This record gives sequence, structure tokens and C-alpha cells, in this order.
Amino acid sequence: MSIMREIRFYRTSSGACPVRAFLSTLTPKQARKVAWMLRLVRTLDRVPTEYFEKLVGTKELWEVRIQYAGDLFRLLGFFDEGTLLILCSGFGKKTRKIPPREIELAEARRRDYFKRKALGSD
Repeated sequence: MSIMREIRFYRTSSGACPVRAFLSTLTPKQARKVAWMLRLVRTLDRVPTEYFEKLVGTKELWEVRIQYAGDLFRLLGFFDEGTLLILCSGFGKKTRKIPPREIELAEARRRDYFKRKALGSD
């Protein structure tokens, strides 16, 4: 049996979509590479860890890793209800480590998502 993940983008309580805003800053070729990578994450049972991996030391955050022509991009997200991946932030990366502020922001968005979901206002 094959796993099919669903991918959604997190929206703030005001309706803003941080991942879509990040993606709009990419060139068309960069955006195509991101779309290709998201297709892999959505459709492969076992996505290679060089592309998709849980972030150690976080509350269930996952990282989608994209590299294109020397540029490194990361999308952070979390799972809801098993195979639903909510991507909550995206950024360009210059070093091996993810900036702590990006992890804190993603964790805050994760908390916000589940809080609003529990209240029925997601």
C-alpha cells in the first residue's frame, strides 16, 4: 500500500500565507524545483533524508530541503492527522544550521494551528 501525503500551507489568523509569500520571491526555475520536491514528498513512501527529515530537538517539525544551482531553500512544517503535512515557513539558507529564529517561528505557527483547530477556527 502506498502512502500519499497531502500538503497544505499554513495560514495566519488574518489569512496570510507565509510559505506562498516566500515562494513568490523565487525565480520560475527555483519555484519549479520546489514544486518537484513537494511532489516527491507527497508521493514517495520513503523520501530520502537528504530531501525530507524530522528536525532533531524540535516538537515534531519536519524540513523539506531544496537545492538549486547553489541556492539552498528550506520549508518547515509539521504533520496533522498522520499524512497531512502543514508547511508553515520557507527561507533561503546560507549555512548548514537552520537559524534558531526560523525554528521558533515554525513552532509558534504549529502551536497556533493546533490551538485554532481545537477551537474550530482553522
